Amino acid sequence: MSTFVLAADVGGTKIAAARVDESGRLSCVREAPTPAAGGRAVVRALISLLDSLPRAGVCAVGVDVPGWVRPDGRVWAPNIPGWRNMRLGTILGGHYRWPVVVDSDRHAFVTGEAWRGAARHSRNVVCLAVGTGIGAGIVANGQLISGHAGLAGAVGWMAICDRFQPLYKQVGCLEAHVAGPAIALAAHRQLGRVLQVQEVAQLARAGHRHAGQILREAGHALGLALANLVSTLNPEVIVISGGVAGAGDALLSVARQTMWRWGQPLAVRQVRVVRSRLGAKAALLGIAKLAFDALEGRPKGGDRQ
Repeated sequence: MSTFVLAADVGGTKIAAARVDESGRLSCVREAPTPAAGGRAVVRALISLLDSLPRAGVCAVGVDVPGWVRPDGRVWAPNIPGWRNMRLGTILGGHYRWPVVVDSDRHAFVTGEAWRGAARHSRNVVCLAVGTGIGAGIVANGQLISGHAGLAGAVGWMAICDRFQPLYKQVGCLEAHVAGPAIALAAHRQLGRVLQVQEVAQLARAGHRHAGQILREAGHALGLALANLVSTLNPEVIVISGGVAGAGDALLSVARQTMWRWGQPLAVRQVRVVRSRLGAKAALLGIAKLAFDALEGRPKGGDRQ
């Protein structure tokens, strides 16, 4: 009989949940908006969504969140109001009879891509999510890298400019130049319109000069970050996901060229920079795998085959 994890991916705007079996098959996928009120309202919405899933064969619950998870299950998620010190692990542990695993979305999406996605069978992986914010999940020699306080992968704060701007204090240097809001702000300044990344990309593909320049500048900034990651970590593959990746080659080709120019020469020849194959499913698969691993006593980021 198959066993399942009830998996949930909590985001700033929506919560997704599904049953995931040991081979990585998702079923009963559900979504709900993340309550704007934040706090316990988000916890109640999360539990309601998980409780709507069939329970037969369930052995654990796994939840990933967009922020920092302390060892005791307390969560700091800056884009969810009231989640500066949310005791999510304790609350879920008291509600469910199964073991509960709470981890960061960075750990979840790199685990999902390494288990069943674009980085399958790779042991040195960076999964870079570039959307409203920017974060990276890192696997080195088959093990997740968490850092001293669990903050490893906060690459939105990577310094790629030598002149400090006040916005960097709020969101980080790389995020201020490459994330979705940064591209939208550039479009508003240069085109006089409020546009999403995909709309800017459509204009660029149609030959719009200013739209093309916006994406080239963002691509160059992203490429500097890729060069730093490649030179520091020497990964086999970098998987790029998130809404900004939807801009396609108008942005990513420039990023790759910049990486080749600035990165450590041997390391850039060895790395593949690819787009995610799993998209939003990566985090659900990844947090489920982390829950299965915890049941079996494997370390985070262990054997994913």
